[in-house]
Amino acid sequence: MLSFIEDNKNAIYGGIIATVFTGVGVFLLGNISGYEAKHLLKVSLSGLNMLCNTIVLASATILALLLTVLSISSGSRNTLKKRYYKQVLSIAKFDVILFISSLILFQFFNIPIAESENIPTSWYRIIYWITLASTSIVSGLMITVILMLYTAVTNLIAIIGLGEDHPMLSKEEADKKIENEKEKIENEH
Repeated sequence: MLSFIEDNKNAIYGGIIATVFTGVGVFLLGNISGYEAKHLLKVSLSGLNMLCNTIVLASATILALLLTVLSISSGSRNTLKKRYYKQVLSIAKFDVILFISSLILFQFFNIPIAESENIPTSWYRIIYWITLASTSIVSGLMITVILMLYTAVTNLIAIIGLGEDHPMLSKEEADKKIENEKEKIENEH
């Protein structure tokens, strides 16, 4: 767990900053009554649904793009360390958590809570704060996933596209591949 945090600290910091930033905006509203919370829920539910829908679609797309990243990295002449594949696996795991969380929130927001007459007015305030806190967290998770993906892609570009000597490049296995290719060429002649 500590290595995950160390390897992805910039992405995690970015997600935490986004969560705090959106959360602070919520708390600037101050103390609201149950009636105000009910009204604000009615007004904001369509936007919250759209946010969750967008995050669900984006996280599903990211999972599909990870397959492309894996095919590009495995098809390259360079040999990557296990650390690179663990990085991609971490992105996939984090993205699945984001996907499931957003889908659950999306379903929750489709429950007609604001239209119900059986819910005590005081509960709307609690529901409102939970709703805003959860969307702040999901937004922070999305930013974390995007930053993790950015790091993986820039590593891949540095290794494959720019041919740089990179810490995720396995030199021993790359040297073996070069020797094998030289032997094939010599055997053909």
